Amino acid sequence: MGAVMESLFSIAYLITGAVFAVLILRKSKGNKQAVLFGAAIALLVAGDSFHLVPRIYALLTDGTENHAAALGIGTLITSLTMTVFYLLLYIIYKARYRVKRDMSTDVLVCALAAIRIISCILPQNDWTNPDAPYYMGILRNIPFLALGIVMIVLFFKKRREDRPLRFLWLAITLSFAFYLPVVLFADFLPVIGMLMLPKTVMYVWMMTMARRALLIQN
Repeated sequence: MGAVMESLFSIAYLITGAVFAVLILRKSKGNKQAVLFGAAIALLVAGDSFHLVPRIYALLTDGTENHAAALGIGTLITSLTMTVFYLLLYIIYKARYRVKRDMSTDVLVCALAAIRIISCILPQNDWTNPDAPYYMGILRNIPFLALGIVMIVLFFKKRREDRPLRFLWLAITLSFAFYLPVVLFADFLPVIGMLMLPKTVMYVWMMTMARRALLIQN
């Protein structure tokens, strides 16, 4: 029953995300923020599908242990697209709040994203191995966490002047709060992996805020 419920949840998430992306992009009409929001959501859902679709198949058939390679590659792709998602979120921040020049933050964000991407594609990750090195999971998530903290701080500072996105910083914070225990402890206590479900809910909340922000803007 747990496998079925998780699969239904994942399918609902992918469909919901795809609908949000299509609705936003169809009504963008050249609006830069709408295009960026739509592209970010589309990338997020597309990247997650590389991991979730094989996982759904594995859960409903012969188990995840028999699909380690597909799940590992899917996790790699998701890790990369998540990094680009936060890059797009930073671009959205600059466009929405008309930030003309902030070289130090630009360099910091790009450097953290580059370090994250490089750390993800290193062969030491051994993505297709079900017993991939634990320490690599820690290392590659350090720059990702730092990138998330930068986004949290930036949107927290704008919370009072942007009502539709006033809780975006909180959604990002909670997404990392649910994600980090999985990185740290899921190898030793698999049930911790269930925290990925509320993490996913946080992304749907972000999509809802983005949609509302664009509706109000229009």
